[in-house]
Amino acid sequence: MAGLILKLRAHEQILVNGVVMQNGERNTRLIVKTPDANILRLRDAIHPDEVDTPVKRVCYIAQLAVAGEAEPREARRELDVAIDQLHDALGGIELCDTALDEARQALGDDNFYCVLRALRKILPVEDRLLAMRPREAAGCADGVHA
Repeated sequence: MAGLILKLRAHEQILVNGVVMQNGERNTRLIVKTPDANILRLRDAIHPDEVDTPVKRVCYIAQLAVAGEAEPREARRELDVAIDQLHDALGGIELCDTALDEARQALGDDNFYCVLRALRKILPVEDRLLAMRPREAAGCADGVHA
């Protein structure tokens, strides 16, 4: 059984080639046979107002490509640069290295959905790093260094 398998919850919405669709009363499974269809579960989508960190920005670029709202060649170029920047910033953290390698491989295959899925793995790490930042800045301001 080849194709993308979507498992949808009751009333879950998806974006298919720019059209929002909603599942009915029951959970369902759909098999998408068209290889280049632009499909995004809306529960997985990042709202533009939520793009407030470097990793979310890169995820959003991939999301636009998945949704068919970005020209693939331009999205690929932007993602290539952004993945390199994330690797420079987060390299050495095993989870990030693995996820960025997965994203790089998927980008080479022009599989924007897998790029997005790989990059989303980094979001919790980014959240933890950003949560640490204010405490460290306060400690340095008081003359205390870790």
